[in-house]
Amino acid sequence: MNIYLLDDIKKLQLHLTYQYQLHQIVKNNQGQSHWQQISTDQFPTLLHEKAQTSIKDFFFAQQENILVFNGEYFQETLPSPNPFVLFGVQSCDLVAVNYQDKFFKNDPYYQARRKHCLLVGLDCISPCEHGFCPTVNAGPGVRSHTADLILHPLVNQPLEKPQWLLIEGSEKGAMAIKHMTIKGQPLETAHWHYLTQRDLTLKACKQKFSDDSHINIAIEKINNNNVSAVFWQKVAIQCIGCSGCTSLCPTCSCYGTRSIKLPNDNISQERFWDSCLYEGFQKEASFHNPTAEAGKRVERFWRHKFSDGIATEFDRYGCVGCGRCEQTCPGVIGVHSIMKRIANDA
Repeated sequence: MNIYLLDDIKKLQLHLTYQYQLHQIVKNNQGQSHWQQISTDQFPTLLHEKAQTSIKDFFFAQQENILVFNGEYFQETLPSPNPFVLFGVQSCDLVAVNYQDKFFKNDPYYQARRKHCLLVGLDCISPCEHGFCPTVNAGPGVRSHTADLILHPLVNQPLEKPQWLLIEGSEKGAMAIKHMTIKGQPLETAHWHYLTQRDLTLKACKQKFSDDSHINIAIEKINNNNVSAVFWQKVAIQCIGCSGCTSLCPTCSCYGTRSIKLPNDNISQERFWDSCLYEGFQKEASFHNPTAEAGKRVERFWRHKFSDGIATEFDRYGCVGCGRCEQTCPGVIGVHSIMKRIANDA
């Protein structure tokens, strides 16, 4: 793993645009952060904040045709995107992509997009609103196995000369910057002590997070089956089934399929995002529905986020501590709200 010093990350952005379509987080007129393709060399300032939506839909499309039947045979409609780079992805979202990589390991539609992507991670040096990534081992520093390249802002630098640490996280990342030069010179290799400085900065960042002990208390209660069915039913009254939490959650992967008749009489099989909080999500062909009760659906959702069974299967919990569900839930049963109630009352 090589590390380098950069005085200007715009030079890295420009270099990557020779090989990839570049996407970066920007703010709209309402002050909301979102991912956007950058098509010029006038690169926006790199934002140290998470986008309102995660990056999962770059790989797991919200809606896509997966098969076409012409009356004689089925034909796959695999996507073929141009190579693209997601520049400045925070650790929580990168850990979520790593989680999704395992879930969609054998899914050709997901993998067709995933293999064309270069992930450039960005270390967080201060907590974000609602975030609790250290509690679930998902941040604030980017894990090397989740990103191809890692950017770390070097603090305590003179304002007129900010510097960045650029870390190779994978062979793909190393190849992406192999021929990068600045003023005709190769990248400047950094001394290993910069990694120590990075560790100290990330440690200081962790100490700034709010006390999230209620998360761990609630996780233990969920896995010890100490949360009653009556509690889940009370919580379900507040759930309006809007699917805001499942749409914004970077690890949610529920989907459904439907057949659509095309104008030429061919039949298209479409895949679309679904939600386990919808009443009919688990309804079987026999009309039996194991989660007909709203309380069962809410319980299932949170067990998929924090159960030991999920942790065993995916090497971690299904929550990466981004806090988006807390931010979006109109029923006030996002992660902090629900886990505090479980810790204190359930």
